Amino acid sequence: MDILEKLRILTDAAKYDVACTSSGVNRKGVKGKLGSANACGICHTFAADGRCISLLKILMTNYCIYDCQYCVNRRSNDVPRAAFTPEEIARLTINFYRRNYIEGLFLSATVIKSPDYTMELLYQTLKYVRKVHHFNGYIHVKAIPGASQELIAATGLLADRMSVNIEMPSAESLALFAPEKTKESILLPMKQIKNGITRSKAEVVRYKHAPSFVPAGQATQLVVGASSDNDRKIVELAEGLYNTYSLKRVFYSAYVPVPTKNKMLPTSRAPLLREHRLYQADFLLRFYGFNSGEIFENSDGSLNMNMDPKCSWAMNNLDKFPVEINKADKMTLLRVPGIGTISADRIAAAQRQGPISFETLKKMGVVLKRAQYFITCGGRMYRQTKLNEDFLTMTLSENKIDERYDQLSLADDFGLSLLPAPAPNFEDELKCLTGQL
Repeated sequence: MDILEKLRILTDAAKYDVACTSSGVNRKGVKGKLGSANACGICHTFAADGRCISLLKILMTNYCIYDCQYCVNRRSNDVPRAAFTPEEIARLTINFYRRNYIEGLFLSATVIKSPDYTMELLYQTLKYVRKVHHFNGYIHVKAIPGASQELIAATGLLADRMSVNIEMPSAESLALFAPEKTKESILLPMKQIKNGITRSKAEVVRYKHAPSFVPAGQATQLVVGASSDNDRKIVELAEGLYNTYSLKRVFYSAYVPVPTKNKMLPTSRAPLLREHRLYQADFLLRFYGFNSGEIFENSDGSLNMNMDPKCSWAMNNLDKFPVEINKADKMTLLRVPGIGTISADRIAAAQRQGPISFETLKKMGVVLKRAQYFITCGGRMYRQTKLNEDFLTMTLSENKIDERYDQLSLADDFGLSLLPAPAPNFEDELKCLTGQL
């Protein structure tokens, strides 16, 4: 099998790992024009400073000794198989980089022969890329559960980020759909990576030129919708992973049906909206000071599909609103729908300069379309509307048909003056997609 055929098979097999997003573009080069785009293997991730990085996203092999029922590459599934050698992946990475197609490598693998054998292949690949070809770009590699600690430690010194995929949200669902794997075998390398990162940071402080171990941290992936685990179970697991293993990210992947005889697996794809809501809840855990108990307060264990989880929390805690913008501390501001982490920092800084108006909030990036119902500026609301649960549910619902305003009566007026309605701003619609909830 030639390199291009291997590339086609193994980049397509890697698309189910959601640690970065496929470009989805397939455009050949045209004479007289610069550049081309290929959907096969090129994906994007984002640096801590917001910069978009193109990666070669690839499996080393899709031969597998395991038969995980939710996985397209499982042993019993009839799919084309291929495997790269370490030298082949190294040459592909360097040649793609020289052509400015990519800035880094995302390397994963199914388990071929044994965990140690597979981890050895991954280590040898990174060694070729780093030591032989002197590649200094970004590398994200998978740690294989069950592999020796020595191999994981050696690989971590060559990678920027490592991840150990949990896949199933509970030990029960793991035993049901992937009985050859165990919870302990997955958590052990996660603990090792966490301890290695902690030691490495201490050594770098003490010795300036000490080698860094996984400097970009570790991540994991959870498959959503393959098992009966509800949203509460998934978010509680993510919270535990952040607290126990200091993970940088938990990625959520909506289950995609694969050919299988297992009748316990769903026959339809899990809703992408559910995946989106889990990412929003994840942002609340990592950046907004929420815990899982608050997110699922007065809930049956499922996230509200009609509004984001921050709005849902606010609806369950209307007694805490409205919040006076000129006096609230940062943690209180972060609880207000429509105020994200960036705008909360800007408000906290502006409070020391003088009174803040609604126009100023707009310039700071506050989404007044949601925030207006939960804040006051100098004792005034943006609109004279009631903090009424039915009205807010109708107004804040993302699936609402129309938008009406429930006017305050004279008895409800607390001296809050009426301000003119803002012009529509379509940027507001996109704020929740960036984590600025």
